[in-house]
Amino acid sequence: MTSRRDFLVLGSATLLATACATGPTMTEAPPIVFVPGNGDNAAIWQSVIWRFESNGWPRERLHAINLPYPLARDDDTKPQPGRTSNTDQMAVLKSEVDKVLAATGAKQVVLLGVSRGGTIIRNYIQNGGGEKTVSHAVLGGTPNHGLWAVPIQGLPDNSEFAGHGEFLKALNRPKNAAGDEVTGPVRWLTLRSDSNDKYAQPDGLWVGKRGVATGVTVAGPELRGATNLVLPKVDHRETALSPQAFAATYRFITGRDPATRDVVPEDRIALSGRVTGLGLRSTDPASGNSENNLPLPGARLEVFAVDPNSGERRGGAVHSQVIGDDGRWGPMTAQRDTRYEFVLTAPGYATTHIYRSPFPRSSTVVNMRPERVPDADKNAPSLLIMNRPRGYLDPLRDKMAFDGLNPPPGAVNGAGVSASRIKPTGLPRAVVAEFNGERVVGRSWPLAENHVSVLELTY
Repeated sequence: MTSRRDFLVLGSATLLATACATGPTMTEAPPIVFVPGNGDNAAIWQSVIWRFESNGWPRERLHAINLPYPLARDDDTKPQPGRTSNTDQMAVLKSEVDKVLAATGAKQVVLLGVSRGGTIIRNYIQNGGGEKTVSHAVLGGTPNHGLWAVPIQGLPDNSEFAGHGEFLKALNRPKNAAGDEVTGPVRWLTLRSDSNDKYAQPDGLWVGKRGVATGVTVAGPELRGATNLVLPKVDHRETALSPQAFAATYRFITGRDPATRDVVPEDRIALSGRVTGLGLRSTDPASGNSENNLPLPGARLEVFAVDPNSGERRGGAVHSQVIGDDGRWGPMTAQRDTRYEFVLTAPGYATTHIYRSPFPRSSTVVNMRPERVPDADKNAPSLLIMNRPRGYLDPLRDKMAFDGLNPPPGAVNGAGVSASRIKPTGLPRAVVAEFNGERVVGRSWPLAENHVSVLELTY
């Protein structure tokens, strides 16, 4: 697992100069398009983008995309409200790549995908013209041979995640006499876990079928004809989003190691992003969450600087705005060492207080969603959520605690859960989320007044 040094920002001007000096120049660095996975959005790539920037990659050549409806259909061949086929998503990716090529003047892009984002990339390269516009494709934790590869009662045979289904069978059909499963002349890299990816398992536990053989092995993300690398102990999301994955990706694209895996801080920081609403609740076993990425116009965002030890506000709002039709918020000037509370208010949602670590660098993908309170929690005194969007909570592997509870409630052995919920009693007070050295401090708020707190881990 990553150490504290893997994510701690470094204040050395010498390191920053070295990173920029050894990184690609503007004419050398190809544009990179980052494709999120099932149910996710562009924000999941934030720390990866920072690491590329810290190695001299031009910010204007790093593009993380939002897929408006990121959840897969249960049956890839049948329309389903709030869901998309892989072909739908491939069309969105094609449009985004065309925009990036037009904006940069480049001839080709690099595509990076996590989980379902990888099959969208494969579909685009094989069936959408991407073999001409893509130089390198990197797939982290992509279920290239399915989450299950044999018929299993209760799981749809026509899911895009079914290895025996027509969609994946078509993608994996041999392309040449050598039996390559990848489309040339694109260079391909797959990144997988040694055994810790919840969606590359011989047992059906993580697709809701404990004790049932899936027909899939831990090597399921590998592809014949690609460079296939194994990253020890990483979980499903970390196959693309961890420092180890970044280093392997950088080396694959450039032919050399990055100067640093760390996030190098900058002095002037501007933050912006999108505010989106919640979509249909998902029953798809591959979904990481259930939200769509549609704008939430009319929502109100307020941002407060907070005390690093208590989470209490230091004065009035440093930024405030009503979200427009495009869902965009910001830009906001931030201080590098300051912790912030982001407060979202919108009809039909709980007032959501989001606490995060300080921002070491600028970002245009500080995306946020307000919470809805589940019926089972509505009578609780308070509700706080510890969330790790870029990885999971594994008591066997990670050092962590939530409000002093270790392991955090709901965390299970095997890196399969990314969030923990607690419902403490008593007056509003400080609450701490800790994970492998990162420490986020928030406040509890009364649920009776429709307030929810989210302590979001960045690394």
